[in-house]
Amino acid sequence: MNAPSPSDTSRRRPPAHGADMKLLGIYLNDHLAGATAGTLRSGYLARATRGSALGRAVAPVAAEIAQDRSALLSIMRDLGVPVRRYKVCAGWAGERLGRLKGNGRLIRRSPLTNVLELEGLRLGVEGKAAGWQTLRRLSTIDQRLDPGQLDVLLERARQQQKTLEEWRVREVETVLHPTNDQASGE
Repeated sequence: MNAPSPSDTSRRRPPAHGADMKLLGIYLNDHLAGATAGTLRSGYLARATRGSALGRAVAPVAAEIAQDRSALLSIMRDLGVPVRRYKVCAGWAGERLGRLKGNGRLIRRSPLTNVLELEGLRLGVEGKAAGWQTLRRLSTIDQRLDPGQLDVLLERARQQQKTLEEWRVREVETVLHPTNDQASGE
């Protein structure tokens, strides 16, 4: 097989003045799918734990995750990246299917559910932070991206990670580390 000609190779490289918009569009739509799932999942967790200390901690994070999804849509609009509805639908469907996981209970929420949902949200926020970091780097070559806005979004994601991790650890200790009374069967 022949090696690609220089013109073939150059089609895969980003233009000198900015990012490869086709690849950036795919990347941002993939993040939008994740943001859709994260918004739904965090809202569900906030509603399911309403009235508890966990619910009071997660509700503001869920609101911020929804705001972050809106910020991503705004950034995509500013860049002229069209929303791929099938990816949004995939994020929605994935979140709904995730609710079907076995948790040891048929009807009620298992205590383990909170642990797993917090872990999933923590991973999602970590991915979101990576996306903001990528866009922050691109802001040096694309003036349509606001570095100040991206810095704020990145810092907010870091705070969300911190909150979710703190509550994940608390839930793990509550659910998976039985007290002496529970361990002895009392």
